[in-house]
Amino acid sequence: MGTPDFAAVSLRHVLDWDGCQVVGVYCQPDRPCGRGQVCTLSPVKVLALEADVPVFQPVHFKDQAQVQELAALRPDILLVAAYGLILPQVVLDIPPLGAINVHASLLPEYRGAAPIHRAIVDGRHVTGITIMQMEAGLDSGDILLQRSLAIGIDDTAQSLHDELADLGGRLLVQALGKMYQGGLVRIAQDHDRATYASKLSKEEGRIDWNQPALTVHNRIRGLFPWPGSWFDWSGMPDRSVRLTVYPGKIGAERPAHIEPGQIVGIAGSDVLIACADRLYAAPTIKPANSKPLCGQEFYCGYLSRCTGSHVLKPDSTCSGA
Repeated sequence: MGTPDFAAVSLRHVLDWDGCQVVGVYCQPDRPCGRGQVCTLSPVKVLALEADVPVFQPVHFKDQAQVQELAALRPDILLVAAYGLILPQVVLDIPPLGAINVHASLLPEYRGAAPIHRAIVDGRHVTGITIMQMEAGLDSGDILLQRSLAIGIDDTAQSLHDELADLGGRLLVQALGKMYQGGLVRIAQDHDRATYASKLSKEEGRIDWNQPALTVHNRIRGLFPWPGSWFDWSGMPDRSVRLTVYPGKIGAERPAHIEPGQIVGIAGSDVLIACADRLYAAPTIKPANSKPLCGQEFYCGYLSRCTGSHVLKPDSTCSGA
């Protein structure tokens, strides 16, 4: 049971394992997406169809017929990863071995929808995968297996997602092997230590340049590629422009005469933006309704029209933006 890429990686590991047979795959219904509102198949559905595994896509499990359809498969166990639907107790009770979940944090920390993003935004140095026995509560079931994973200073939500997805798939197969051998020990979570990773919103991407550069860097990389990090730049002579900032690096100390939020100029191919303490060097800037631009392209299309004396020119010119 799963829907996005994260779940598809777990499914691939289980399909490649000789220790079980996948009798069915559940994912959320196909939905229109993108500007053209084209109905696309989820990564889990695509993989299941390629493997010739039956696919089921109920809207919910409130209908008794959907519950009976699952029961008819006679599953020994349910494997859940980023499914996106709440499983009622009547569903969890169907398989004799219950349901186990692949969760992208070291539970009980970061229960909920966005553990990968929140860990990076919070500046954490370590995260991991928990294989958990599911119960009616939100990510509150017993821990079956855990493995930690370091978070690098330049990791983004995307890069960490990919590493955790692979670790989750490998750990899921290990848990299944240990389960059939009777070697799994269930460890109750310490609920007093629980923290929550709530669902992301686009507004959370607004950058506050009055914060330290490390705090800004953590937010930008933690929200990349979605929902993205942005601010409204008033440096153009005729209008304000919303700029999305891609993950970069922390630069030199902020000059005293430069205010936080000001674009200082270009260094190499990076756009330099002032934070509370230091400059932030962003390799890519995306103005609203424009393609992503490197520093020199951004200078040619935008900064070159500014008259502020603080704007530093790039080392070389570009062909145009």
